[in-house]
This record gives sequence, structure tokens and C-alpha cells, in this order.
Amino acid sequence: GHSGPLGVPGGGAPPLPRPLARPVGAGGARAAAATVGSTLVARLGETVLAALREQFIERALRLPLDRVEAAGSGDLVSRVTSDVSMIGKSVRQALPEFSRSALTIVLTLVGLAVLDWRFLLAALLAAPVQVLSVRWYLRRAAPVYGEHRVATGALQHQLLDSVGGVRTVRAFRLNATHTELLERRSEAARDLGLRGIHIVTGFFSRLNLAEFIGLAAMLGTGFVLVDRGSVSIGTATAAALYFHSLFNPINATLFLLDDAQSAGASFARLVGVSNLPAERAAADHHALKDGSVEVSALSHAYGSGAPVLHEVDLRVRSGERVALVGASGAGKTTLAKLVAGVHSPTGGSIRLGGVDAGELGPAGVRRAVALISQEVHVFAGTLADDLRLARPEADDEALRAALDRVGALEWARALPEGLDTVVGEGGHRLTVTQAQHLALARLVLADPPIAILDEATADAGSAGARVLEEAAARALEGRTGLLVAHRLPQAAAADRIVVLDQGRVVETGTHEELVAAGGRYADLWAAWSASRREPGEKVPHPAPGADSDVDAPVSPTV
Repeated sequence: GHSGPLGVPGGGAPPLPRPLARPVGAGGARAAAATVGSTLVARLGETVLAALREQFIERALRLPLDRVEAAGSGDLVSRVTSDVSMIGKSVRQALPEFSRSALTIVLTLVGLAVLDWRFLLAALLAAPVQVLSVRWYLRRAAPVYGEHRVATGALQHQLLDSVGGVRTVRAFRLNATHTELLERRSEAARDLGLRGIHIVTGFFSRLNLAEFIGLAAMLGTGFVLVDRGSVSIGTATAAALYFHSLFNPINATLFLLDDAQSAGASFARLVGVSNLPAERAAADHHALKDGSVEVSALSHAYGSGAPVLHEVDLRVRSGERVALVGASGAGKTTLAKLVAGVHSPTGGSIRLGGVDAGELGPAGVRRAVALISQEVHVFAGTLADDLRLARPEADDEALRAALDRVGALEWARALPEGLDTVVGEGGHRLTVTQAQHLALARLVLADPPIAILDEATADAGSAGARVLEEAAARALEGRTGLLVAHRLPQAAAADRIVVLDQGRVVETGTHEELVAAGGRYADLWAAWSASRREPGEKVPHPAPGADSDVDAPVSPTV
């Protein structure tokens, strides 16, 4: 007949054989199904993770402050970062992988049964070893992974602590101590990680034994059946290959138990925080009659340690400005935190505006008292949003008025976009003085009757401290002020000074009265005056670094 140009009869290309179209179609359908499945699993996983994160943050923000402080920032950060990542990895990768592997295992076992039921029995001989291996693994892995997550949290907390307080570490020559702490916590995390790897290695060596037993049984069964003429060599070979193809899906399924253990430990840490009881709500909304603070027979100890405060009595009249003075460890910061409701006292009582702090509840105490420490956080966002944390409904005019009151409006207007300038992490970096100005402006916006400034001007250097002392004085106008004084001139400017020594009030009076009395305050003032560099000033200001004999930076154990 007639040939085409390539020697094909009829001159056209041969039609695509039907048998080839089927696998192509099946492959396309499988790809489409895999895409849809992966999308649905990803959407489910991301939704679950987002809900978990939000629930965690919401509950963490409502936890009692002493609980948060006891846990430490590193622990909370590790829970919401590495723990969420671990769960995310399981949700995104483990679930689809597990589904695929489980389906493959079931279909392969059905295939073995179709070839010959005796092949299925031979394959199942591996199962007891696999079950025992899984039980061995689960018993050992769960506790190690839980401890590893805790050790990782402790390491992160130590890193944050050491790096965040690097100036203090250097100032007090604590480099070696902090290096040792970091090494110890790194070693603990590493050792637990290695224990986990050792358990996983032992687990897989046992699974290899199960594979050996199963494959040997398959080959033995095949030999006997072919010898009897029950099955052909091809069938026996197919059965052995079927069983061999089970290695990967079975190992993948069981290996996912490893991820599941890690994810379970992480999930427990997140849900654990979500299940913690929130702080107690006040029975009803108590109105304070004024801004007075009355502390009676107040005692406090951290955990089971020695008492930090002993039977402290203190009366602060509404509108009065009182400075707390004393050497490091005297209990000033502890007293400030107790009045602010960060900790609950172990003995004695606190009355704010004539109402017992216990009746006010944590939320009521927060409405009555604002605590500003030297550790001011500038949140990521616009300057206006940062200020509105104190009063969400405040308009731009109110924000400008608050900044103006503390003397910060000039630099705020000079920012690239004024109040709309993005500050904090990844934005415009504020100086220490500007960050403290921001905190004082928030205080003005929140407008509580009582304000506590805990060394709020200590980090700004000598010139910055003077600017902030003036700003603090203006922010405190019209409210009761309790100042943990880092610089003695700041204390000298207060209406009254309360001197603490080893957790007890040892003196109280004005600056002039206490200097004339020749007691503990007079000693501190003399020691401080001897170190001053500006003798011409009436109330001297120390040069930077000259006030280290008066106090040390805040620490939770002060």
C-alpha cells in the first residue's frame, strides 16, 4: 500500500494507545487529589495553630503577674515559638504522610492476602516485634521529650536574661557567672537531646529486626509453597517484593510517632498554660475615696526563701510624693511590687484609697495603681498605637497633650511621620530617655490615682536622668507618687523619704530632717556626696557611674 514520508502506512502518526492513556489519566487524577488534600490539611493545620496561638496569648496575658514573673520570659517565649513550630511541623507534614503510609500498608496487606493467605500470615509475624518496639519507645521517649522542652525553655530564658542585662553583667563583672549558667543550661538541653536521639536509634534498630524476621518468613513461605506447587515463582517473588515495599510506609508511620511525641510534649505545654486559672476577678467595682496608700504589718518572702520584708508599716497621704531609699536588697522594689499588685504579700495588708487590695482584685489594683520600672517596652507599631495602650479611646489631641505634659512633644513631632512613625522592633529605634518619656506619657493617659516609679530614670545617664526626673514630677502632678529612688537628689526632692534597711523601715522624714538626724540616710547621703563631681550645685547630681554605691539594678529577688 501507500506509505507516508516516514514509512508509516496512511502517512499519519499512530493513535495514542488506550492502555497508555489510563496511567496518564490516573497520574493526573492522583496529582489533583494530592493537591486538594494537601491544601485542605494545610488550611486545617494553620487554622488550628492560629487558634492555639491566640488562646495561649490571651490566657498568658490574663495570668497572675507573679506567675508570669516566676515562669520567666524565656519559658513563655519558647512555648509560643519552638513549641508551636514543633506542632506546626506535625500538622503540616506528619498528618498527610501518616494518611498516605496507612493507606499503602492496608492496600499492600490486602494484595498479599489476594496472592495467598499464607503470605499474609508470614508478613504479620513482624507485627509483634513492631508492637513491642513501639511500646518500648513510647515508655522512654515521652518523659525525655517533655524534659527537653523544659530545658530548652530554661536555656532561652537564660539567653534573654544574660543578653538583655549585658550592661549589668559587665558592670558587676558577672561575665564568668553568666557564661557558666549558659554553659550549664546548654549542656542540659544538649544531653537531653542526645538521650532522645539514642532512644530513636534504639527504636529503629528494633524495627530493622522486625523487617528481617518478616522478610525471612516471607521467603521461607514462598520456598515451601513453590516446592509444593501451590504458587508459581512469580507469585512468590511478587509477595516478597510486596512485603519489601512495606518497609518504607511502616517505618514512616512509626517514625511519625517520634514527631507525635515531640508535638505532644509541646502541645501539653501550650494547653497547660491555656488551662491555668486566670486571675481572680473582683466581686464588684469599688470606688476609691482618694489616692492614699496604707501598708500595715506587711511581710513578704519569695517562695520558701528568707523574708524580704518584715512587718512594714507605711502611710502615704493622697497626693503625697514619697521616696523609698535604701541599699540594694533593702526591699524597696519588693514593697513597690506588692503595692502594685505584682505579688501577693505573705503577711499584712494593703489598702488603696481606703479599700483593701484583696477586695479590689488584681484588675481593680491595676486601675488604681500604675507601676513604671526602668524596663520599659516599646511595642512594635505606630507611636500613637503605643500610647493608646493606656487609653484606647484617646484621640490624637489627647496623645499630644500627654506628650507635652511630660516634655516629649518636641521629639515626637520631629520623628519622620510624627505620631504615625512606626517604633519598636523593626521600626524607628527610640533612645532610653524617649522610651521612658513614652512610659510617663502612658501614665498621664491612664490617669491612675496612684503611681509607682521604680528606678524609672536610672538607665538614662546623668543628663537624661535630670530630664526624666522633671518629666516624672510633671506626670505625678495630681496623684499619689511612690518613688523607688536610684539617685539621691530625686529622693531629696520628694515630700517625704522612707528609708528601708534589710526589709524594715528604719527612718522616715524630709531630706533636711534625715540629714540632721545623722542616721542611715545621712550615711548614704554622705557616701554619695563624697563621690559627686559637681560640687557647685546646691543639690548635687552624680556623674555617670558615681551612684553605684546607692543601689543596684532591679532584680526579682531584691
